[in-house]
Amino acid sequence: MKNDAVQKVAPNLHNLTDEQKQLIERIQKFINQRIDQPNSSVFTIYGDCGTGKSVILSQLFFNLQQAAHDKKSKLFGTKNYFLVNHPEVLKVYKNIAGTENNILKKNFIRPTSFINQLKKKDERADVVIVDEAHLLLSEPDHYNNFYGENQLEEIIKLSKVVILVFDMHQVIQTKNYWDQKRLDKILKPYFHESDHLTHQFRITAKPDLVHWMNEFSEGNLLPIPKDADDGYDFRIYADAESMRKEIVKRNQEVGLSRIVSTTGYPSTLDGGKHYIYESGGFKMPWDQYNYTSTPWAEIPKSIDEVGSIYTCQGFDLNYVGLIIGPPIYLDPEDHKIKVDLSKQTNTEVIKRRKDIADPKEFDRIKKQIILNSLNVLMKRGVYGTYIYAHDPALREALLNSYRKIKG
Repeated sequence: MKNDAVQKVAPNLHNLTDEQKQLIERIQKFINQRIDQPNSSVFTIYGDCGTGKSVILSQLFFNLQQAAHDKKSKLFGTKNYFLVNHPEVLKVYKNIAGTENNILKKNFIRPTSFINQLKKKDERADVVIVDEAHLLLSEPDHYNNFYGENQLEEIIKLSKVVILVFDMHQVIQTKNYWDQKRLDKILKPYFHESDHLTHQFRITAKPDLVHWMNEFSEGNLLPIPKDADDGYDFRIYADAESMRKEIVKRNQEVGLSRIVSTTGYPSTLDGGKHYIYESGGFKMPWDQYNYTSTPWAEIPKSIDEVGSIYTCQGFDLNYVGLIIGPPIYLDPEDHKIKVDLSKQTNTEVIKRRKDIADPKEFDRIKKQIILNSLNVLMKRGVYGTYIYAHDPALREALLNSYRKIKG
């Protein structure tokens, strides 16, 4: 069982499906046709969590860099970059560098650094690949040293060809809020092609359960599918501590099994750590800032921490134990899953935006962002997903539905 994120993402043609290989060939043809054009060109790959986006980009960049060092290639001498906004995912790509020919650590860079460096040098890149472009800033952010209006717009202007992946369900902060209308507006002036990935590679669950997860994060609580645990370890728990103990067992058996949670737990510092308290005597600290080059989930001691979108987005776990925090609840009147913004404790993800003036529209966006984070965390488990809900009504509804499939 591969538990190393580098092994999963590193270029390997043998790990690709025919569909993935065909998409890579199509994009390479697109690059060769557009590289000499005076205006920028963009190719967008759309796909939900676990549809193999990063594997495709990794192989594509490997092929690009080999061509850039091949005197017979049209792309010989090109300066290409791979942009990653998620610090934990960036570590994985940098760890790949050096193990593959012509791929260096300096090829992988944060979007803000790329923008500032090329502007300072007054240069234009040849081919730029952007992993998880839904994390790009769509407004100025002085904390991150970005003073432009939109990172994607700046990246396109500084590049001849841009290849990016997008998943609207993974927009998790207002400062990088995107919807299809915003994206289309940015792409409209440029020559543009796209492709949609639909096959689920990460989760070994049946399509009905993946659909159930997607509907859940849209606010719809459907009956748990009868085949939810057919070849996939899907469970609902009455208390968080029992779930934690089972995740520890899975981690001892196969590794890479972790507890994760949405936010909504007030800071009660105990020994300098921010703890989550839940039913059954559950007490665990949130993930700490990871200063190492190893991704959080691959650090053995992280079994004793609760992961978040900041450490888990973009990563596979073998088994995930998900705590659905206090802001997410079941409305007893219409049986819809809703968000109580007054219980949201991570205010950074729902900061005010000057360009969204309508309070009702902004509340809708904030609530969807919180549900998006739930979708991201719910789809981490390759072989199993365990769920505990803080809200009593939601917890009981999930348990009742789960009991029906268990007989």
